[in-house]
Order: sequence, then structure tokens, then C-alpha cells
Amino acid sequence: MPALSPTLTEITGGGSDGWEVFMRAREMIAAGTPVTELTIGEHDIRTDPIILDAMHVSACGGHTGYAMVPGIAALRREVAQRVQERTGVPTGPENVMITPGGQSALFASHLATCPKGKKALFIDPYYATYPGTLRAVGAIATPIEADAKGGFQPRAADIEVQAEGATSLLINSPNNPTGVVYTRNTLDGIAEVCKRRDLWLISDEVYDTQIWEGVHISPRALPDMAERTLVIGSMSKSHAMTGSRVGWIVGPRTAIEHLINLATHTTYGVAGFVQDAALFALEQGPALEAEIAAPFKRRRALTVNILAEQNVVKMISADGAMYVMLDIRATGLSGEAFANRLLDEHHIAVMPGESFGRAAAGHLRVAMTIEDTAYAAALRALCAFAAALCE
Repeated sequence: MPALSPTLTEITGGGSDGWEVFMRAREMIAAGTPVTELTIGEHDIRTDPIILDAMHVSACGGHTGYAMVPGIAALRREVAQRVQERTGVPTGPENVMITPGGQSALFASHLATCPKGKKALFIDPYYATYPGTLRAVGAIATPIEADAKGGFQPRAADIEVQAEGATSLLINSPNNPTGVVYTRNTLDGIAEVCKRRDLWLISDEVYDTQIWEGVHISPRALPDMAERTLVIGSMSKSHAMTGSRVGWIVGPRTAIEHLINLATHTTYGVAGFVQDAALFALEQGPALEAEIAAPFKRRRALTVNILAEQNVVKMISADGAMYVMLDIRATGLSGEAFANRLLDEHHIAVMPGESFGRAAAGHLRVAMTIEDTAYAAALRALCAFAAALCE
């Protein structure tokens, strides 16, 4: 057949996408082997029935045709109000575009800000799709390491070193995979580099309702940053609506206008009945968001207590999100080797830190996404396995 475009065939950079352990676990399950999965960020609860009821009523009521490409007016207003109340930054519906999930928003934001052949910066450790998303828009995906020694907080000086020839910087706080929440000092440093180097800042804030310690600061709220920041939001994590595929981009009006033009030529919007359900969910306010987040807050405390019972596995300060990052370097194994042996010998699946970049080597990402008792048992088994390796 004719050759495919290199833009498509080189999305993963010609190498692994880092998900081999996850795929092996799924193959084992398909073959009938029970596996405890602590891999992906999928809630162990489903979308609340009250949200599904709102979706059902909307669909049966006829909102199944083409919806407005920028998003229905009521949902754009609700997102704008939510953002303004939480950040203090004046935000109107003209600053909001509804997207088919956060991943679509990430792609569109980078297509808007990254000319082909220019560098697009992102922080390592990173969510697994980040470098591929940047390559897919024709940018040169350029990682900036934030190491364990520094608590996985990115340093402005390291960003500065790579800023020449770049047009954008992608950050994620609360962070997947580490669970780290960026401090005000970290964000101030990032903002100063962006202003000095005239970079767009793309801020992935899909975990903003999952804060266990400290506070979430949106960099869009920092001085002189609103006009150079695009914020990515999503209903997936805050409302357990992962399969509904509804998110948004918040940014300067002119940028949003061009992004709407892009959506007209690509996604052509989001299903109206899904948007109506998202609107209903947001209208329930912080109480529903807290209910969705509660299991992860509880399991994070459970993790702290279990790890305190031993001294081999160490936890990175997980102040937000539905994951904990565990340091298993004391075992002498890489994260990949440890995860593969844990799967083979104990049928527990976790993600190797190496799946999320060089900076997380020797670590594991554990998703706190199963029932408490099973989660505690799996975590204790992981710690016992690590201890046995050190004997």
C-alpha cells in the first residue's frame, strides 16, 4: 500500500510507548488469570446515575443532532463561572471552548501554539500521551526533567536552558504520574520563564478537584499570565465521566476563536446530550466533586499508613490526583523490571516509572483505583515483595 505520513507513523518516536506491563496484564486477564490492576486512572465507581439520568432525558428529548461547535452556551457559561470563582480571573463564555475530552483539548492547544518544526517543552515525568501529542502536531517534543531529589518540582533554570527555539511549555498539576502539586514558588518560576521567553503555557488541570495537601494554583491566575495561558479541563476525573469525552480549553478570546475554527474542521463539536449531562453535573457544585474524590483521599491516607510499616518502599509526596509514586530503587531493580516481576509472581499490575519518562526511573506509579481492602492487600504484597528482594 502507499506510504503513511511520518506524522502518524512517528508519533511514538519510533520506540516503545511504555505500556507493555499494562498490555501484558490485560492479556493475562483475557486468558483467565486474575490480576489486581493498579494501572490506569479509571475510577472504580461508574458515572453517577443522576448524571446518566440527565443524559438520558436530554437524548430522549431530542438533543441528538449537531450541537454548537464551541459548546452549548449554557455549558460554556457554567465552565467560565467555575473557573472565575476558583481562580479570581475574569472569565466569560468567550474564553471557553468545549472539547471531546482533555486529550482532544491538548492536541488542539498544541496545534494552535506550536508551529511545525519548533520545540514544544513538557515536564518529565509526564502523562504517557504528551510526547506523542506534540509530535502529532509536527513539533519537536522536548522534555525538561524534574527529578525525585527535587520532589519532582520543575526548576525554572532547567526550563530556561531548553527555551531557545521553543514556543510552548506544557505542565500538569496536580501531576500524573507523581501526585505532586506544584508550589507557588515553582509556578512563579515557570511564569517568569514563559514571559521572558515569550512562551505559551499549556496547563493541564484535569485533577484540580483532587487536592489532598496544600492548594491548587492555576498559573492563568498569576500576574500577566492570562493572555499566554491555555488551561485544559475535563469532566473525566472530577465527575467520573471518562467515557463521555467532554472537556474544555480556557484561554484568551482570540485564541479560542481560532480553536473554534479548528474544531469546525475536525471534531465538529461534542454531542449535545453529553454536554447537557456535563452541565447538570457541574451545577451540582463542589459537593459532588468531593464525593467523587473521597475514595482517593481515603486511599492516599491508607497508603501513608501502610508504607510507614516498612522502610524499603518510599512514597513521593502525593498531594493530589488518584496516583502515588513509589520509589523502589532500594531493591536494585528498575521500575520496569520490578513491575514485570510483580505481575508475573504476584499478579499485581502497576505502571513502571519509566513509562512516564527518564526522571521517574526506579519508581512505580500506583493507581488508587480499586476497593480499599483489595488496594491495601495489594500494596502490602508489593511492599513484602520489595523487602524480599533486599534480603
